[in-house]
Amino acid sequence: MMKSVFSLVCLFLVGFALPLAAQNIASTPSNNPAELGKINWLRDYDQAIELSKKMDKPVFILFQEVPGCSTCSRFGFGPLSDPFIVEGIEDNFIPLAIFNNKGGKDAKILKQFNEPSWNNPVVRIINQNGRDIVPRMANRWSPSDLLSTVMAGIEEQGEAVPAYMSLRLQEFEGEDNIKEANLAMYCFWTGEREISKIDGVLSTEAGFMHGKEVVKVQYDASQVSLPTLVSEAQKSSCADAVFVDDDYDMSQVKKKTSVNNVKKAGSYHKDGEVKYYLSKSEYKYIPMSALQQAKVNAAIGSNQNPERYLSPRQLAVKKYIASNRSQKWASQINQDMKATWFGILDNVAANM
Repeated sequence: MMKSVFSLVCLFLVGFALPLAAQNIASTPSNNPAELGKINWLRDYDQAIELSKKMDKPVFILFQEVPGCSTCSRFGFGPLSDPFIVEGIEDNFIPLAIFNNKGGKDAKILKQFNEPSWNNPVVRIINQNGRDIVPRMANRWSPSDLLSTVMAGIEEQGEAVPAYMSLRLQEFEGEDNIKEANLAMYCFWTGEREISKIDGVLSTEAGFMHGKEVVKVQYDASQVSLPTLVSEAQKSSCADAVFVDDDYDMSQVKKKTSVNNVKKAGSYHKDGEVKYYLSKSEYKYIPMSALQQAKVNAAIGSNQNPERYLSPRQLAVKKYIASNRSQKWASQINQDMKATWFGILDNVAANM
């Protein structure tokens, strides 16, 4: 017998664990096959539609082969396991997984949506009437493809895309265009704060090179050129010298900026207190992406509110940490967010 809508909502909320009013802390599913990533999925279309009506959220459908091919597995291990994509899907939609290599109810839904069986992953976001609200996502399986689809679905609901998603998309889109430069200045803590504010910067790290304090900068070369980056940094006195590996980059800096000290990058070692302002706050215990850390560090150092860059779950974790200071928390600065996030999230969810 089909469960009542009330029971379904309760099951859904338990699965997504909403212990503190509007703060979403979701436990990671323990028995997901690799192809489904870290998302808590429903498996019944009718239940998903009922919840869509009850909660006034679109349904996010993943048509997936389980067990599947290498593309299916990579999609699960990759985009479907990214912390921010997981949160974006679970918080803004009703997640539904339909297996495209099974019979029964799955086959019925495949036929209803004219989806092929034994196919690579397909994503559709539908309203309560089963109509697509954004273009069907097929033959595109990168994290930026999936996050862009999630963001489009949020915008179609008349909602603003959260800053944490926009930052994550910048990181994804910049992966194929990352370049590195080392900018020297009088104080690398100030340098990290100011350089992080420049559009196109993806990460910063304070360290030493050629006997000078430097900020190692990774930037998206498709968004900002090195001369522009250096010129912007100079406005804050954060580019007295520039050390890079590429001869062409050196020539461009010499030609298009007023920096006189431009040379090949040398031996580098990082400072013991990278992200200085972040390291002096409780925000350091929250797993963040590299760009988030740079932005939060800059906001704290500039006496601005850093929470605008954080997701609801990160803020809930921060609140939990603040109320449980007796526990031993490890700094997450320069840590791989994906490697630590779900363990911390499950710990917090289990104790709230």
